[in-house]
Amino acid sequence: MTTTMTPEAVRVPVNSLATEARAAAVVWQREMIRFVKDRSRILSSLAQPLLFLFVLGTGLGSLLGSSEGAGSVAFTTFLFPGVMAISVLFTAAFAGISIVWDREFGFLREMLVAPVSTASILIGKALGGATVATLQCLVLLALAGLVGVPYDPLMLLAMIGLIFLMGFMITSLGLVLAARVKQIQTAMPLVQLVITPLMFLSGALFPLSGLPTWLAVLTHVNPMTYAVEPLRSVVFDHLDVDAATRARFDPGIVWGTWTVPVGVQILMTIGFCVLLLSLAVWRFRRTE
Repeated sequence: MTTTMTPEAVRVPVNSLATEARAAAVVWQREMIRFVKDRSRILSSLAQPLLFLFVLGTGLGSLLGSSEGAGSVAFTTFLFPGVMAISVLFTAAFAGISIVWDREFGFLREMLVAPVSTASILIGKALGGATVATLQCLVLLALAGLVGVPYDPLMLLAMIGLIFLMGFMITSLGLVLAARVKQIQTAMPLVQLVITPLMFLSGALFPLSGLPTWLAVLTHVNPMTYAVEPLRSVVFDHLDVDAATRARFDPGIVWGTWTVPVGVQILMTIGFCVLLLSLAVWRFRRTE
């Protein structure tokens, strides 16, 4: 006797904004699970910014002649926003490039053949990288008082928002770099090659005042500069410093004779986020 098998109907969800949002949320949730389970990653990612802040900051501050650096601002106070930015830079960049692991193990192809857009998957990845970078920086924010940065609630909230925006931008950059890379061994040197100049040319480790022309030009064309400066400006807005000291340590970004407002800098960072994410989506569609 022959048994007839009735095929099950396969229901493909209708492509809608809600479906795309759920897909992005699932990818974000996966990043959170990976972050929580990898405790060694959490500890190792904190070691570098702490060394920058307390070892490099104290050492360079001593070269200025006193523990207070110059004027009424300790060098570690000036360095604090820059160290936050460096922590975000490394964490978010490697969060973006980690998609190469998914490609090696075949998980990326499974995601890309799902009935959702590539944009949703990459948005979820970028949100996940930004969230991870922000969560790790919360530990550094808790240490703000040790370097003379006040625990002002509005300042801390503003810094968290700026850190998240910066993390989204850098994770998107990591996705752009990962689009054509097939092996993680190739990805790591590539990321180091890109993020190292971004770090040193962003003003995270030195003031933007009094720079040689060539160095000033390089800092002005660096997207990271427009993410670091609002972070530092928020901190200096809540410090009791005289105008001369502020002009030396936090002169802002100047195009010719025009000082770029912080609001414009934030809008430029948002623009870089959109541009880099769009480029990542385009490259992944061409690759896969």
